[in-house]
Amino acid sequence: MAIVDDEESVCRALGRLIRSAELDVETYTNGAEFLESLESHSPDCVVLDLNMPSLNGIEVQEALAEAGLRLPTVVITGHDTDDARARSLKAGAAAYLRKPVDDQILLDTIAAAVAASPGNLPAH
Repeated sequence: MAIVDDEESVCRALGRLIRSAELDVETYTNGAEFLESLESHSPDCVVLDLNMPSLNGIEVQEALAEAGLRLPTVVITGHDTDDARARSLKAGAAAYLRKPVDDQILLDTIAAAVAASPGNLPAH
């Protein structure tokens, strides 16, 4: 599990929430740091802030796609727009949630995104 949000307080809060669900989690305060971390590990799911300096959430999603990495991604944002929602979902987000995010909704959304990821679907 990975959380990518430029607000350290959000990273800490979401990290505590996800750990309370007995999931391992790493936090990153920028998209570049997260992308670099993928050289050494691959999280089951990414909770990704949309509006960050340098690399924004959509740019991180595009970088994942270019690298051929299909990680379940839950986008969270405090600046919800129809355009941002459409772009995030088109870029492959499993879900798009507005901040502040309800704890149980986020945990349920993460579980659904992981369950529906290509690596977890039953073979036919």
